[in-house]
Amino acid sequence: MLRLARFTKVMYKPHYLLYGILWVLALEGTAALVSRPERSWHPTGATVLRIAIVAVVLLYLRMVDEQKDLEYDRVHNPDRPLVTGAVSAGELRAGMAVIAVVSVAACAALSALSALMIAAVLAYGLFLWALERLSEPVRTNILLNLVVTYPVQLLVTAYIVLSAIDTGEVAARWQSAAVAVIFAGAFLQFEFARKTSRTERPGELFYSNPLGARGSTAASILFAAVAVATDIALVRPWDHAPAEAALAWIPAALLLIPAAAAAKFLRSDDQDYPVVPAVLFILTLYLTLIAQALVLTGT
Repeated sequence: MLRLARFTKVMYKPHYLLYGILWVLALEGTAALVSRPERSWHPTGATVLRIAIVAVVLLYLRMVDEQKDLEYDRVHNPDRPLVTGAVSAGELRAGMAVIAVVSVAACAALSALSALMIAAVLAYGLFLWALERLSEPVRTNILLNLVVTYPVQLLVTAYIVLSAIDTGEVAARWQSAAVAVIFAGAFLQFEFARKTSRTERPGELFYSNPLGARGSTAASILFAAVAVATDIALVRPWDHAPAEAALAWIPAALLLIPAAAAAKFLRSDDQDYPVVPAVLFILTLYLTLIAQALVLTGT
């Protein structure tokens, strides 16, 4: 237990937990806003339980990553706990088993579909582990790796939305599904930003290796623009009173954060793309989405 606690302290930083909390609140709130705007939205007990479940499932996926990336980490991240022996694979698997049982049982208290969806997330994590062990192209081709690994994020998004539909916070309409595009775009702009460098990194999984620094930077900005455009199309600021419309237009202004970071990177001699603006974009966007859901629903 102590070794797993140390692993969690090292590999599950507080900002991961903050991300999980904001993800659930922003996703549920936005889905409620665009699917049943006539009813006020606020976090419920079911929302809090979903936050707790997503938080422990993200830890589960972190444990899976630690094991499936072991050979890569031995070369590029030799200070990781599994590499150094600070935790063993058996201990991580025991922790994963406990998390799986607890999260599925907790989801069953929400609805049968909630339990089924979270079980799918856990199973997909194991599938990715097996796939990367069997397929060298999946391990070494970062674009192919993204194609097969990103769906786990979509499954978590689907769990949050479908569970919220079952517990009454969200309506079962097409807009609820479309909200997933906002969160996919926001996350992928960060994913490309953190793996972009002006210097080619042979053997390392950087998007700039196959795309080049400019191509990888452009992809990051494009995903941010897709997230914002989708939010505006769904929230429809032009249908709200001026004061409320100002809140609904804020995501468009937030595009200045990644745009300024990209411009600075392309003009400078910095080797690595700045990650802080990408993180700031996600956090401010999610906080804005939460504010929109609290203010614009029921009006």
